Amino acid sequence: MVVLARFGRGVRVAAMWTLLVVLAVVVLYPLLWMVTNALKTNAELFTNPFALPASPIWQNFATAWRQGVGDFVFTSVSLTVLATLITELISAWAAYGLTRVSIPLNRTFTVLVLAGLMLAPTVALIPLVKMFQGMGLYDSFLGLLILYTAFRIPFTVFLMRAYMLDLPREVDEAASIDGASRAATFWRIILPMSMPIVITTIVLNVLQNWNEYLFAMVFTSGTGVQTLPVGLADLMSKNGTQYPVVFAGMVMAALPMVILFFVCQRYFVRGLAGGVGK
Repeated sequence: MVVLARFGRGVRVAAMWTLLVVLAVVVLYPLLWMVTNALKTNAELFTNPFALPASPIWQNFATAWRQGVGDFVFTSVSLTVLATLITELISAWAAYGLTRVSIPLNRTFTVLVLAGLMLAPTVALIPLVKMFQGMGLYDSFLGLLILYTAFRIPFTVFLMRAYMLDLPREVDEAASIDGASRAATFWRIILPMSMPIVITTIVLNVLQNWNEYLFAMVFTSGTGVQTLPVGLADLMSKNGTQYPVVFAGMVMAALPMVILFFVCQRYFVRGLAGGVGK
């Protein structure tokens, strides 16, 4: 019986590792394929797209950068950083108010904020375009910043509120006894205690803002405010069949997000489990 139990345990472990290896290959192979094709000539890519490059051509990255990827990266970085920062600040304050402060119509405000999760961006495109054109915000950096921030706040508040609900209220009482104001309690106690969910929402918002395509395509007309996803599509149309240059641009677009996730993965999983599981 002991031998059978050990054999069964070994089979389960082997099956688990096999599944993990298969999942790793499924996730990593497209990225590796994109990197290898970015280092090829056009002829090599069309001859055998699955082979390694005979001689890596790093010049493809410089070519992609000169053809506009540098400008697209600067716009995307600026927009992503500002939109994420504003979203986090507003959402953290909102979640704190909805969970730790007794205000009239608290439940109504919670429902109204979370109702934003049910609003699909595509439904609001036409009225938003008309409104932004009338306000002079169409085809502007500020317009995209407002859109990216507004449509991420409900989801961010949802996760932060779920996390803050489980924080002990004794810390608020202790801070109040010590003479701390609401603002001091938030900045010095609640926000540091909520850092796992803050990091989680930062990663989610950065990923969303970095890869967002619909708003960036509809609300810009290619006059210097193109983000990286839209710029890469434009780069593909300009380069025709020069796919290695396009792949080089895609690698530069994907690399920052891959690094961000691996750096923050511990806090990301912890915060997400805490925010959704409560």
